[in-house]
Amino acid sequence: MGIRTYWQQFRSDLGRRWVIGVPYGWLLLFFLVPLLIVLKISFSNVVLAMPPVEPILTWSHDQILQIRVNFSNYTFVLGDRLYLAAFVNSLRVAAISTLCTLLIGYPMAYGIARAPGAWRNVLFLLVALPFFTSFLLRVYAWIGLLSRSGPVNGLLIHLGLINEPVQFLQTDFAVYLGMVYSYLPFMVLPLYSAIEKLDLTLLEAAADLGCRPTKAFFAITLPLTREGIFAGCLLVFIPAVGEYVIPALLGGPDTLMIGRVVWDEFFANRDWPVASALAMVLLLVLSGFVLLLQKVQAQSEEAQ
Repeated sequence: MGIRTYWQQFRSDLGRRWVIGVPYGWLLLFFLVPLLIVLKISFSNVVLAMPPVEPILTWSHDQILQIRVNFSNYTFVLGDRLYLAAFVNSLRVAAISTLCTLLIGYPMAYGIARAPGAWRNVLFLLVALPFFTSFLLRVYAWIGLLSRSGPVNGLLIHLGLINEPVQFLQTDFAVYLGMVYSYLPFMVLPLYSAIEKLDLTLLEAAADLGCRPTKAFFAITLPLTREGIFAGCLLVFIPAVGEYVIPALLGGPDTLMIGRVVWDEFFANRDWPVASALAMVLLLVLSGFVLLLQKVQAQSEEAQ
């Protein structure tokens, strides 16, 4: 009986380890290993070879393992004004885009959550509908819409708002428009989930006590949906900082963002160590931002 119990416990533990081990193995293989490869390249020297990096670990003629670590890539990245401007501009564009998606996405999520049950699924599907098409195709569609001969300029001329086509493409406005359009579903979905769980009896009690709807929104609805706001901002801000496709297609030559700089260093300049150092610095900046935001969220929850 003891052996049978031990065998059943062993099988149960083995199944539990498999369930836990599969996602951890996936993260190890497709996240940690590539990250370590990029980290290794960031400490290498550039050479005229394929791949264009010098190995860090080499064997000498005496069969002695030599380690060559180059920290100058990080000093060059942190000391160059071009890269610093790219980092600052990326953070600025991502922050403004996140704020715009929040201002647009919160009313949309609130309307969907308060819509009748028959309409709620339809509205939710409309928000998720862009995911059924390619991200690149959606960005290319904005090129046709915003071109000088596109529908947007045609409509504005027809309404008499402008006399000649406006240059929308290759501007910061086009970049912000593409960012907000592309990442708006990532803001709406967590906000919808948070608003839907809100207890409506709290609003009814506030109304019975004479609280106006606007005051009840800022005193009850907004604080209780703070987790959805934090989640939506993270889902938008993090990919927006390293965005490459939207600035490259909709922005102009002066639209300097870190994703575009990393691409140029990898494929145009073929300076893989500097590009990897840029990627690692960006990862550290985003990680610090996430930790800071989580700390602020935890402090606000403790204050309540």
